[in-house]
Amino acid sequence: MSDDLTFDSPVILGMMRLHERPEFDDPERFADWLEARVDQGLHWFDHADSYANHLGEARFGAALARRPSLKSRVRVVTKGNIVLPGHDPSPFGVKHYNSSARYLTDVIDRSLERLGVERLEHFLLHRPDPLMDAEDTARALDDAIDAGKIGAVGVSNFLPEQWRRLQAAMTHRLSVHQLELSLARPDALFDGFYDAILADGMAPLAWSPLGGGSVFEDVLGTALSRLAEQLDSTTAGLALAWLRRLPGSPVPVIGTLNEKRIDHLVHSGNLDLDRATWFALLEEARSHRVP
Repeated sequence: MSDDLTFDSPVILGMMRLHERPEFDDPERFADWLEARVDQGLHWFDHADSYANHLGEARFGAALARRPSLKSRVRVVTKGNIVLPGHDPSPFGVKHYNSSARYLTDVIDRSLERLGVERLEHFLLHRPDPLMDAEDTARALDDAIDAGKIGAVGVSNFLPEQWRRLQAAMTHRLSVHQLELSLARPDALFDGFYDAILADGMAPLAWSPLGGGSVFEDVLGTALSRLAEQLDSTTAGLALAWLRRLPGSPVPVIGTLNEKRIDHLVHSGNLDLDRATWFALLEEARSHRVP
């Protein structure tokens, strides 16, 4: 991957909750927020066309329109193929997945338009689609790369045989896999899933890297608090350091937009965990001894 496709940031800022910040209805105010994050070196932003019914992408684009100088400094990941019930033209009004070439081409074009950027650094298929025609899907994704609309393609939440079926039909390589991974959800490390991602040369991105807050609860939360105090860190920082210790150095996709919370996570997650501490935390997370 070229330099501008490499995740050279300690975290990726997830935009899933962007619509929950009413003050960011003001594009100028959100542009200020964006510029401050980019100045911190946090220039990767994770979107999906389904987030808040397209509002997340549109709000981001409105801010960039007010601050055009930011367009060359931000790096955008977005995801698509989820059709929300309100956009289902059938009588069923059902949420479903659509990975057809025609639909994906339209999704990519509309995301570019809403975000106000000339290229998406990474476009990910958001969910595996049981009705995916791999050759048809691959053609749309390869064409989008060749046209310069996207820098690279990846997947989210796919199982190995699902992404390998798509990869076999593609000319370009799948470059990214976004998966749920945290101390609270470590199963991917033991069922071959995470190893398959690395073996197939994809960069791992970890969504919900704090388990939606569950890492701070019960026995695991108590252990994190105790160790964080001993190591002069924080519970959240320790949980992110545990994640980064993995081969492949998965990049956490954090969901908070709170400036102080972001600063806290960035500065407290740089701890270099030794092997014994890593496994001690794993024992607490799984509630049983390492066999």
